[in-house]
Amino acid sequence: MLEKSAPSSPFVTDMSMRIERHADTYADNVTEFLEQPHGLRRRATEQPLLDLFTRHTEAVVSTYDPPGIRRAGDSLVFGHLYVPVFEHTATATPQPLAVNQLLAALIAAEVEFRGPLRLSRTQNRLLAEAYERLGRPLVQAGLPAHAALAYRRAGSLYRIDEDTDAEDRCGLALSRARRLAQPAAWRRAGGLVPDLICGYGYRPFRMLWFVAFQLLVFVVAVMLRSDQPPAITVYQVFMNYLNPLGVGDTDNLRVGGRAVFVIESYLGAVTMSVFFALLVRRWFRL
Repeated sequence: MLEKSAPSSPFVTDMSMRIERHADTYADNVTEFLEQPHGLRRRATEQPLLDLFTRHTEAVVSTYDPPGIRRAGDSLVFGHLYVPVFEHTATATPQPLAVNQLLAALIAAEVEFRGPLRLSRTQNRLLAEAYERLGRPLVQAGLPAHAALAYRRAGSLYRIDEDTDAEDRCGLALSRARRLAQPAAWRRAGGLVPDLICGYGYRPFRMLWFVAFQLLVFVVAVMLRSDQPPAITVYQVFMNYLNPLGVGDTDNLRVGGRAVFVIESYLGAVTMSVFFALLVRRWFRL
């Protein structure tokens, strides 16, 4: 956890003031963007803002000339700028952060990430946590594309730290932020389907609920086209999902019953293939 402290040297104080000035200037552009009508803001997207954010960041990085190539201790240079974000995410019912505070923390993190100082493993971890904690407040502020940038950086730093669980957590949050940043409503709605089914591949066991839902649907569908006892229908549906039934196994079905079994067998093959592929990826980190 970052400690709430003042900048430790005149150099850090000067750089912090420079970051805050750029954040305040950039916040004016962001506020103007957010005040647009929702439909216009969706069509414009955040990409022009991100290009401007890159220019502000590069302006700070170009003047970031620390007195040494390493920082004493394992703290971050701009740790005091991340404190409001850490305090915000640690509160059960947090109040919205000011946009300029979020942007100052994001610019500071980018400067540390791209700057000349060599970061220790502990510093990489702290910076990854700062990036990750920035994600949700940025989404809540209406800046999902900026949140996607933060989650992408966090995931890469967690990978360096060999924390696969944290990397997957950021990968899932990144996919969700990218979906929210889509300008078209049908793309946002369509992107919600893989999230619900398997968490964009990061939650493969969620597919078992999808499998159970499919089996329930096909049991009901076959019962409507069959005169046989329900127990036999349930057995056939469960077997057909993994191993397609033969012609002789479906004699007791009315018109359309065999078509239901055909659809189930193809859907079952695709679903189980995807499930095992995601499971292998998760277990063996492919």
